[in-house]
Amino acid sequence: MKIFGIGMNYAEHNKELGESLYKKEAPVIFTKADSALLTDGRPFFIPDFTQRCDYETELVVRISRLGRSIPQRFAHRYYDAVTVGIDFTARDLQEKLRQQGLPWDLCKGFDGSAAVGRFISKDTLKQDIQDMHFHLDINGQTVQCGHTADMTYMVDELVSYISHFFTLKTGDLIFTGTPSGIGPVHIDDHLTGWLEEERVLDFNVK
Repeated sequence: MKIFGIGMNYAEHNKELGESLYKKEAPVIFTKADSALLTDGRPFFIPDFTQRCDYETELVVRISRLGRSIPQRFAHRYYDAVTVGIDFTARDLQEKLRQQGLPWDLCKGFDGSAAVGRFISKDTLKQDIQDMHFHLDINGQTVQCGHTADMTYMVDELVSYISHFFTLKTGDLIFTGTPSGIGPVHIDDHLTGWLEEERVLDFNVK
């Protein structure tokens, strides 16, 4: 199983990180190790190598069939379910890596850094996948909201683009990018993620 992440896919998030608001020439892709996957409401343990571990709330897409070099017009056939996930990021470590021009593997792909909620079948969605709202609550307070219509690169574009470099397989996951509003988590925080009005993600920070 592969876990793909998309960097800087919402303009306002780019702004809060000091990046350009303009669309980049191609999506920014990174990967997470399979040991990064955090499911079934298991707690997230803040690693000891960071002083600031940020949540990044995202729509997550699950690949449902084998595919490579998928044309964009057929991309919707290759995923069957969506959920809300958290791309945990060791922000202080990321800044050091960026300054040195180094990859993001250590700050993005560490154990437990890809929290994933309960998947909802695409066939049961009331909204188009590019017209879905999602949000994250911490300790009962909403801290981040997103609308998939605001993506720079849409889901089908991402599926097609990634498939030109990696063979997509059943069970692979794509974290489609985070909107603005990122922030740190702390020990004893309780996180709940919502897709429209449905709670799909629920876990604690340790």
